[in-house]
Amino acid sequence: MIELYTWTTPNGRKVPIMLEEIGLPYKVHPVNIGRQEQFDPEYVRISPYSKIPAIVDDEGPGGPMSLFESGAILVYLADKTGKLLAREGQERYRTLAWMNLQIGAIGPFFGQLGFFAIRSQEKVPLAIERFKNEAGRLLQVLERRLEQSRYLAGGDYTIADIATYPWLFSATTFLKPVLGEIVEALPQVSRWLAAVGAREAVQRGMQVPRV
Repeated sequence: MIELYTWTTPNGRKVPIMLEEIGLPYKVHPVNIGRQEQFDPEYVRISPYSKIPAIVDDEGPGGPMSLFESGAILVYLADKTGKLLAREGQERYRTLAWMNLQIGAIGPFFGQLGFFAIRSQEKVPLAIERFKNEAGRLLQVLERRLEQSRYLAGGDYTIADIATYPWLFSATTFLKPVLGEIVEALPQVSRWLAAVGAREAVQRGMQVPRV
């Protein structure tokens, strides 16, 4: 059994989508970051950085194992089941490259844009312009990639798509006031969003945790 600790954020949606896709049984433990539950000592023992998501795998290699950081969890679950990430070769590393673009760029820039443009009561035009421009550039990178291939890593759906989908979905919802028009002008990104969003496992995972 996988014990999943998560919340209703783009990063928090990745692992439940993955668990739904691969069909492993899991139990959800909501970690309400609005109440700063991620700093509870019991949770810090699982996730030392006090971030969500995290998992505990009761059937980990050599015994129960806790793991934090969404990208590491996606790779672990893919390797555990042999699904959604090639075991070796160019396909594996291409998938990891596109997944790491989300982790290293899309997530951080979209997140900062959300803070400065939407959450913050004090608006800082220079910061908003900076993060909106970079978010737009990243969306253009994805558009060019998706002109060449059905999914981010190639012809097959992978953990790169799982990692990226909740963040691009946020561009059509929470971040729509600043990124909505940009996304609407990108036909391949829109096509990819519709295709990934139509997957039943994605739809179920995007509802976890139910709060």
